[in-house]
Amino acid sequence: MTRLVLVLCLAEVLTMTGVFAFAALLPDFVAAWGLSNTEAGWISGIGFAGYALAVPVLTALTDRIDARRVWLGGALLTAASAALFAAFADGLWSALAFRALGGVGLAGTYMPGLKALVDRTEGPSQPRWMSWYTASFSRGTSTSFLISGGVGAAWGWRPAFAAAAAAALAATAVVALALKPQPPAVPVAATPLLDFRPVLRNRPVLGYIFGYAAHTWELFGLRSWMVAFLAFAATLSGEAAIPSPTAVATLAALVAMAASIGGADLAVRFDRRTLCSLAAMASAAMAVVVGISAGGPYLLVVVLILAHNALVQLDSAALTTGAMLEAECGRRGTTIALHSLLGFAGAFAGPLAFGWVLDRAGDSASRGAWALAFVSRGAVAVLGPLALRASRPAPP
Repeated sequence: MTRLVLVLCLAEVLTMTGVFAFAALLPDFVAAWGLSNTEAGWISGIGFAGYALAVPVLTALTDRIDARRVWLGGALLTAASAALFAAFADGLWSALAFRALGGVGLAGTYMPGLKALVDRTEGPSQPRWMSWYTASFSRGTSTSFLISGGVGAAWGWRPAFAAAAAAALAATAVVALALKPQPPAVPVAATPLLDFRPVLRNRPVLGYIFGYAAHTWELFGLRSWMVAFLAFAATLSGEAAIPSPTAVATLAALVAMAASIGGADLAVRFDRRTLCSLAAMASAAMAVVVGISAGGPYLLVVVLILAHNALVQLDSAALTTGAMLEAECGRRGTTIALHSLLGFAGAFAGPLAFGWVLDRAGDSASRGAWALAFVSRGAVAVLGPLALRASRPAPP
């Protein structure tokens, strides 16, 4: 079973190589295409909008057909979207189209991969394996920043997206060879594909779903604008950007992965809802601190960004695992479909709202605008603990 989990984690990392390629190279795209902050936010977030629109269907399908089949289709679409971006993107509208297509590909791999894992594992170690898989999203984020930033700096953004396409094709081959076909573990009841009513009646699940939506708003707002913020902070401090913004983003994703796994383990030992709530509140407070740190020493900003990434990710795997554990056994695919739909609606809105605040509060050359943009993220993050508290089951 451990081999299967490692294969799925590796495949997740490979398919995610292009997910944050635009964010890793955002300052270059803004300069080359003359983008406003709001337009850059649209391109950063549109992939997650594509994800949110496609994930209900693709994930709910895994209650009816083998999740492996859905995953393989999603991986091929991911490769195609990155290849098309590398070959034909030339401005706002083409970038929006290809990034949206990439979001649909991600919808076919991320949560269907988790469902493939759940259908093929069992026993007391299953929650930990689930947390390994969900935490690998951060490893994929790190790989995306590392490869995209490195290839982009050396050869340009088109080869960076071509590399992402090649990585997704490699992942397709790995999963096709390593995973044997297997039908869903529990046959689904005879209900329409997108009938979310049973999930909406599951109050404990809803708390994790709405908490996850607030979490992803904050998380993807940070990841989409982190490189640009670090570049601004370095310019403002007058110091050399060492380590580089993309190097910091790569390290931040690794820190986030460790935090996510650690948070998932703590959630098994302690009260899951309390842990997730405390992590969200701490992350919201750190968002304010990071927002006002520009103008200070560059290395101090780097340290604060790394700490913020740890706090913002501490509850990530714990929230998703909580939703899966509270779900009805025959409706896990539908539950995770709604979980992902609302969660990645937040992932779309977070980067867009961040850019909108930057434009309305001044622009990306204003310290006050950056501070307000970070504060806006923290304000959304505190909604998660409210949802978890409201949905806590009544004591017997």
